[in-house]
Amino acid sequence: MKLAIMQPYFVPYIGYFQLMAAVDRFVLFDDVSFINRGWINRNRILVGGREHLVTIPLRGASQNQQINQIALSDDAAWPSKLLKTIEQSYRKAPFYAETMPLVQDILSCPETMLAPYLRFSLTALKDWLELPCQIIGSSAQYENKEYKGARRILDICRQEQASVYVNAPGGKDLYAPADFAALGMQLRFLKPRLEEYAQGGAPFMPGLSIIDALMYQGRAAARQALFAAELE
Repeated sequence: MKLAIMQPYFVPYIGYFQLMAAVDRFVLFDDVSFINRGWINRNRILVGGREHLVTIPLRGASQNQQINQIALSDDAAWPSKLLKTIEQSYRKAPFYAETMPLVQDILSCPETMLAPYLRFSLTALKDWLELPCQIIGSSAQYENKEYKGARRILDICRQEQASVYVNAPGGKDLYAPADFAALGMQLRFLKPRLEEYAQGGAPFMPGLSIIDALMYQGRAAARQALFAAELE
């Protein structure tokens, strides 16, 4: 069984879903420290042909809190404001009509805490892309927060009885293949592949939210791109 572990991100770029497509189970690492100005509650879309940052507003978030301890803002208007920005920015995109119902579903999620909100949105995207992997939240599953760093990752892999642990390339300096081999597991790294696609006449901007790829490529082409990554 192939396993990946990642912090939950807000409508992440296609490389995140390439990792999801490469595994059988995908653990959302939601009981680790929140990262300010990271991708947990932010991402980028195109507005007027330029990169634009979109953010889930939070209530009292800090790096002293875990992701699953953070609440969304009390401002009930932010989902409709973000929806309006996306509507105005992508209304001329070729797959706007196909993609907007998904965006509306995500932004109408009633969850008030960040971790379940992100799990809802990632599950909605996974199902939209027809990925068979199972999503699991670490806070509800493993009871091993006394472990830190690589030791905790190894323990999650042990509990899941994984045969292969797949990680993003950034983990090459964090994990030792021998540690996984000692538990009868293989450590592999995913090399994302970001293909260019037409973005409404603007110069190609890689690494944007998957919403951009869905608007300009459509679900079928975006799904095909999920399997372009390589395992090293």
